[in-house]
Formats: sequence, C-alpha cells, structure tokens
Amino acid sequence: MTIRSYGIAELAVETAAPDGTTNCYHVDDDDALVVDPATRGDGLETLVLDSAVDVGHVAVTHHHPDHVGAVRWVAETADATVWCRAGRERQFEDATGVPPDRTFREGTTIETGSGSVTVLDTPGHAPEHVAFSFQRSNGEHLVSGDLAVAEGSVVVGAPEGDLRAYLGSLRRLRARHPAKLLPGHGPAIEDPRATLARLLDHRLDRERRVLAAVEDGATGVSDVTDAAYEKDVSHVRPLAEATVRAHLEKLAVERRLRFDGDRATPC
Repeated sequence: MTIRSYGIAELAVETAAPDGTTNCYHVDDDDALVVDPATRGDGLETLVLDSAVDVGHVAVTHHHPDHVGAVRWVAETADATVWCRAGRERQFEDATGVPPDRTFREGTTIETGSGSVTVLDTPGHAPEHVAFSFQRSNGEHLVSGDLAVAEGSVVVGAPEGDLRAYLGSLRRLRARHPAKLLPGHGPAIEDPRATLARLLDHRLDRERRVLAAVEDGATGVSDVTDAAYEKDVSHVRPLAEATVRAHLEKLAVERRLRFDGDRATPC
C-alpha cells in the first residue's frame, strides 16, 4: 500500500491488487480523513500512530478487498469515525468487519481540520464507488479509487461492474476539469482530462469489437471474447470474459443486441 500525503499523505502497501500495491491517502493532518487503508504496514502504522497526525475519519472509495483491509484497525486504533456509502452499510460491514458510524451520499462533506472533502458518486467499477474531492491551490484534486489509472485500464466486469455507469462516471469527472486525480493504483494522474478521454476511447473501442463479434456470428461469452481481443488474454481469461459480459449487458440494455446471460444474438 502506498500512503500519499496531501496536508495530506501518500502511502503504498503490498496487496492482492493486480500491480501488487494500493494507494492509501490521508487528507489533512488535523482531524484527517484516511481513504482506502488497504492493509497494515509500517507506513500506515506510522501515519496512524504519529502524534503529528490526528486521524479523525476513515472511508473507502469502494469495498473491494484490496482497498479495505485495514479499515477496522484504523478505526479502532485512532478512534476514527467510520464512513460508508448510504444504502451499502451491510456490504461495507461484510467487507471491513466494522459497522459504519456515519453514511455519505452524493454531495456529503466530511470536515477535516482545515477544510472539507466532498463525496462524488462514481459508480461503475463497483456499485458504491465514490471519489473524494478537495481543493488545492491549482484546483480540484480527486481521490478517485479505481475509476482511472495513469497507464492501462481499469477492470469493469460483470456481475458487479456496470459499464453504462462507468462511462457516465468518466464523462462526469472529465467535465469537472480536475487538476489532478489520485488513483487507487499507480502514480498520480497529472493530466486528468486526457487520461479520462483515453479510458473512454478504450472502452468504446472494445464495445465496437464486442458488437462486431456478435454481428459476425459469435454467440457465447467465450467466443465473443476470442473475437473481441486481438492479443492473448489466456493469463487473465476470467477478467476478460467478465469484461465482455459487462459489455454484452450494456449493449442489451441499449437494445443493440440480445443477451440472455449465456448467448448473444444481433437485434
């Protein structure tokens, strides 16, 4: 896990994430908000136990295992207020082992010692996915979880991933013109609009390939996956098929093809 500090802190810790690390952020030094404490480690323990930092709140961008592993420890050690997405309390407790003290929704502000952090709904990668927005001298910074990465792409796979929602979240954040994105994995994104546009283009290109595969006669998820990916995906086959399934579900909702969960056919 990497801890990144922004009045704030930046810390990376080893997790089961695809790249082996997850970024944990803390915003402010007084009544600080800690976001995505993935697992205990020297960096996180130093942050929470450091008398120079007063941790007042803990939250996550979403409930996946590589983002939540140390929520309970932070909450109990720092006596921090535990936040989660309203309507997802049971899922949050199942994932973290601790019930939330408070809930947030779109527009909720979490007050830290010298400012506030605003919650933005950014579903798609996960139903409860959110970003945390705060202002810096050069504009809006967003702790953006698994919405975007500086290189490569984010997995949005069925059954939990929703590509219609994910594309909407990318467009929404791009329209805000943020100065910087602070992702769950990898380096900070210094040119958010370009990165968000790249991710949009990538998803829409994959969608075109999935639709073309079905129109050319592929019906099963496995066959569509073979046709929609030019490169060998055998090492990530389950993720590739989950992604294709999410595309098929989106296209079916939009009535651009038919998909019954097993077989896809052209409209």
